[in-house]
Amino acid sequence: MRAFETWLLAYLLNSLWQIPLVFLVAWVTARAVRRNGPRMEHRIWAVALALEALLPACSVQPAQLLREVWQFLPGIWGTDTAKAGVRVTVAFGEGAEHGALRLPVAMLAGVALVYAGSVVYFAGRLLWGWWRTDAIHDLSEPLVLTGEEAESWERSCRVFRVKNAEIRVSRDIAGPMTMGIFRRAILLPVDLQGHLLDEDFDAVIAHEFAHMHRRDFAKNLLYEALALPVAYHPLLWLTRTRMVGSREMVCDAMAAETVAGRENYARSLLRLASLLVHGTPARTLHAIGIFDANIFERRVMNLTEKYVELRGVRRLATVVACVVLGLGTCASALALRMNVSAPVTQSETPSASGKTVRVSGNVMAGNILTKVQPVYPQEAKDAGIQGTVVLRAVIGKDGEFRALQIVSGPEELKKAAWAAVKQWTYKPYLLNGEPTEVETNIMVNFILNGSNAESAPQKL
Repeated sequence: MRAFETWLLAYLLNSLWQIPLVFLVAWVTARAVRRNGPRMEHRIWAVALALEALLPACSVQPAQLLREVWQFLPGIWGTDTAKAGVRVTVAFGEGAEHGALRLPVAMLAGVALVYAGSVVYFAGRLLWGWWRTDAIHDLSEPLVLTGEEAESWERSCRVFRVKNAEIRVSRDIAGPMTMGIFRRAILLPVDLQGHLLDEDFDAVIAHEFAHMHRRDFAKNLLYEALALPVAYHPLLWLTRTRMVGSREMVCDAMAAETVAGRENYARSLLRLASLLVHGTPARTLHAIGIFDANIFERRVMNLTEKYVELRGVRRLATVVACVVLGLGTCASALALRMNVSAPVTQSETPSASGKTVRVSGNVMAGNILTKVQPVYPQEAKDAGIQGTVVLRAVIGKDGEFRALQIVSGPEELKKAAWAAVKQWTYKPYLLNGEPTEVETNIMVNFILNGSNAESAPQKL
């Protein structure tokens, strides 16, 4: 398998369990801050969506990161870690292989192909939605406002500091919506304007201007693109639904401040909903509609509730608690990260027919004929990186490697360990007097200490 395929499978594997973890923490946090208003709740869900998409791609190990920081501190106090002694030892045994699950390469390649196909499918839907949204805009017609409606439009432009916006009507939509990044426009159903009271028109325009002020159309497109690699996951859909719902409540609160109060705005929403109850919104993925979220009852109740505005120490404590909880979640997810390993190389000579026997590393240590001591990479010494590289080896009947695969270890040390071990040769392993192909583990330990570097081979 190629490196990209193994990375793709590792991303898929980690996203399966990391997304539920992030969603659970986001749900708990959002519930805890709900009394403070929808703005903070929306930020939590937006961060959760970003983490659900990015966290599975991260390969940072918290323990290794802390170890590197610890190794870096002596340099600040005047001790050069690069000048400290190093030690490279080689051991044989099971290493970090316990708990590994082996699957046929063909099966893994098939899973990678299906997953890549799902990403392509969702990307196609995204492009189709973008094209459909643009087509709806092009087919719409400009709307000329007069009287109080024109005054309402100008007032919203001034309050929300939005310039170069336009209002249009379309036969392809069932409710008011906002679209466009550079050509920002509010679209209304072609027959809606004649059925709206003046205060209801004010509420619609204010709500859509709130979306334009927040640039929700561009943000929505960014979130859709960011979530493409995990668009298959049901909890990602639920995260997106919660984020959209909280976004609509934020815009409701902004719009209610510019019209005749929260109660009047809520009545306008109810009247508008009764007009649109028989309509079916067009399934454009990007246009922002006033009734995108299926939480209409909660939106109305939200307008009648009084929220406690956090200030000073309480606000700081809430933010710190959310950050600590988020960092703890990220650290836990990274610490438990799963990896998909693929053979680094294989010899050109095919394995002889016959069964491969699993042999203890301690037994194979006595069969070594030629051994090259691994060299500690200078970059790793300078960075204070140490650790163990575990390799899985298949040794043929002639004592030559048939396959040599890296199982685990710090990225900066893997190449040095593999480059040395691949030069080793063995006496053939005899089973019932016959040379036999065997599989074993080799561990290469890179250790920083205060003594001089050991140049002699480690006795095994």
